[in-house]
Amino acid sequence: MHSVGPLSEKMFEMAKRYTPGGVNSPVRAFRNVGGEPFFVRRAAGSRIEDIDGKSYIDYIGSWGPNILGHAPVVITNTIHEVAKSGISFGIPNPFEVEMARKVCEWVPSVEKVRMCNSGTEATMSAIRLARGFTGRDLIVKFDGCYHGHSDSLLVAAGSGALTHGEPDSAGVPRAVASNTLVLPYNDPEALEKLFTACGEDIAAIIVESYPANAGLVLPRAGYLQLLSSITKKFGALLIFDEVMTGFRLGKAGVQGIEGIVPDLSCFGKVIGGGLPVGAFGGRADVMDFLAPLGPVYQAGTLSGNPLAMAAGLAQLRELEKPSGFARLEELGAHFENGLRGVMEARGIAHRIHRVGSMFCLFFTDREIVNVSDVMKQDLGLFKKFFWGCLEKGIYLAPSPYETGFLSLAHTEADLDDTLGVFDEVLAKI
Repeated sequence: MHSVGPLSEKMFEMAKRYTPGGVNSPVRAFRNVGGEPFFVRRAAGSRIEDIDGKSYIDYIGSWGPNILGHAPVVITNTIHEVAKSGISFGIPNPFEVEMARKVCEWVPSVEKVRMCNSGTEATMSAIRLARGFTGRDLIVKFDGCYHGHSDSLLVAAGSGALTHGEPDSAGVPRAVASNTLVLPYNDPEALEKLFTACGEDIAAIIVESYPANAGLVLPRAGYLQLLSSITKKFGALLIFDEVMTGFRLGKAGVQGIEGIVPDLSCFGKVIGGGLPVGAFGGRADVMDFLAPLGPVYQAGTLSGNPLAMAAGLAQLRELEKPSGFARLEELGAHFENGLRGVMEARGIAHRIHRVGSMFCLFFTDREIVNVSDVMKQDLGLFKKFFWGCLEKGIYLAPSPYETGFLSLAHTEADLDDTLGVFDEVLAKI
């Protein structure tokens, strides 16, 4: 088994005594790469440092929210100043109103928005709202798209395209899972067949517009447009899960890139500035079905927390600057071109998917169109690559099914150093 520093090893042994698996989120356990995790002591800019004192260039960024890098002064100062006036009120505060206004301004499809505390909470609430608004029970999701761990969405595909979903976790009642239909992503024929069979009973499609929890999978031309048109045809709602892509790929996220107008959208990550935040919003007539105006109940004591709202606003204002999204695209292109050069020079089968500051390297030469393709890459090679990079101070996601993230704190020098490590590691595999 691969190992990390002695203090991290000791900390993990202690953690396992008091926390299931020693972690508070499963991917942190490093099970996909066959080892144990290190523990972080501090982070700044593009780098993190573990409790053994080793520094790493980080390509996870807390799984997406740290788009300015770790501990940016503009956010740490904001948190410090706002905290002087109170941590949480459970009463409306001006920051939540300003955040709502900002989201509605940046995302044209969103006329009203409600804050919550996580991406899971956002998608769970959007599903409930869609069912309440349409009066229908069935939900369509796609294999490989992850929308958090609520019961309705923690569902795996059944035995065929027209069968109901099966629980993807112990503790999810079969009756709940049966109201979620699971389709392969990027398969228009399966989608049309399903809606022809039961479209009038479907409340909504929920989709990671660019699936980023099975690597980074991109839609085929016209696929997202088909999702929009078929939901309109049958009176269902289209829910875009932009928890990862929202405010990272541009002001309007994937829907801005693709020219899609979903009925509801789910957000998180970037709008929290590194603090726990989620949000969901969309058409005013749909959103007004929420309590206290409508019959769909949703609530949260810490929703719109002033620290999270203020931190998120500070981050969004930085992204509005000319050096924001354009710079992220510049860094992404530099990294993609360099990575392709390394892989081709070493003659290693690969696919590289990148949009803006999000990227994924697949160890395969097959086209990647859905999670089935992702699963067929060379997982053994990925493990060797991961540990080789980690030993040399490059921290990638400890799973071949995750997306990497760049930040405005990364420099060309960081990227070039990383590419040099990649080349060195691959030469020895």
